[in-house]
Amino acid sequence: MNRPSPLPRSAFGDFRPLPTRWMDNDEYGHMNNATYLSLTDTAVSLWQIENGLAIRGPGALRFLVVETRLIYFAETGFPDTIHAGLRCARLGTSSVALEVGLFANDAPQTCTLAHFAQVLTDTEGRPTPIPEHVRRIYQSLPGAG
Repeated sequence: MNRPSPLPRSAFGDFRPLPTRWMDNDEYGHMNNATYLSLTDTAVSLWQIENGLAIRGPGALRFLVVETRLIYFAETGFPDTIHAGLRCARLGTSSVALEVGLFANDAPQTCTLAHFAQVLTDTEGRPTPIPEHVRRIYQSLPGAG
């Protein structure tokens, strides 16, 4: 398996700052592995909400996370501010794979690259096609074509 290289900010869009907290560090002095996933989930959820996709309450879209992967390039931790940028790696019939680039402060390249795949499901948990208006929102991200 070839290891990818860090990516530049220009590969991503829709950035949002996410502050780190003291408790995010592990005893080695860098950010705890689970925190990277939490920041990724927060960035994706905020992007969905900001783009009019209901993810809670009546009428919410039931996007379930089916795969996550993190690739680390550089350490980060408190008190850094993480800037999370999104891009669409793949948009399928009922699934979407996003890549979230995490950048420490003003760094020009990713400190971490997160892969975050979701499947839209019905109320019984079965995959269901992504509605056209939702597809258009995901297509607005870099990489979606």
